[in-house]
Amino acid sequence: MIEYLKGEIAELTPARMVMECEGIGYEIHISLNTYGIYNGKESGKVFIAEVIREDAHLLFGFGDKVERELFVQLTSVSGVGANTARMILSSLAPSELIQVIAAQNEQALKAVKGIGLKTAQRILVDLKNKVKLTEGTVGAEAVSGIGGGVTAEEAVSALVMLGFQKAAAQKAVTTILKESPGTAVEQVIKTALRML
Repeated sequence: MIEYLKGEIAELTPARMVMECEGIGYEIHISLNTYGIYNGKESGKVFIAEVIREDAHLLFGFGDKVERELFVQLTSVSGVGANTARMILSSLAPSELIQVIAAQNEQALKAVKGIGLKTAQRILVDLKNKVKLTEGTVGAEAVSGIGGGVTAEEAVSALVMLGFQKAAAQKAVTTILKESPGTAVEQVIKTALRML
C-alpha cells in the first residue's frame, strides 16, 4: 500500500493531479477540497487511498488523513464506489460531512449527485458509529478559497470529469459566473454540484 506521495505537482485540475516523484508521474484522482489545498502550489504531500479493480489500479489523493479516512469509510458502504465517495467529498468539506453523519442529516447527502434516499440512509446507518465528531476536526475547507485567475473552462472540465454532461455543466457555470464573476473555481464547482 502507498501511504503518501511527496513530490512536484506537474499538473493540477479540480478533479485530477499528476505528481512527479523521482521521475515518475503518478495520476491521482482528487476531490475539490484537495484541489483547494494544492491550487497554486508547486509541490506537496498527498495521502493516498488505492482502489484496485480488475480493469484499473487507481490512486485517490487527499490533503489530510481525515479526508482520506472519510473516503475509505464511504467506500466501505454497500453501493458507494470510489467516484461517488469523491463526489460526496467534493460537495461537502470533511468537517461538514462529519457533522452531517453525526446529525443523521439525510437531506444534505441526498443533495449530492448520484445519492438517493436509500444510499443516504445506508451511509448514515453504516457510519454513525464509525465517524466521530471531534473538536479540532478541520478539513480542507480551511484553506479553500485560494484561487485567482481561474476560468469557466476549468470548472466545466472538472464537472465533466466528475461525470456531468458538458452542456449542463457549461450552463450551470455560466449562470454562476454571471451572478458573481471572479468566484474561485472550487466555489464555482461546489455551487454547480448543488445545481446539477
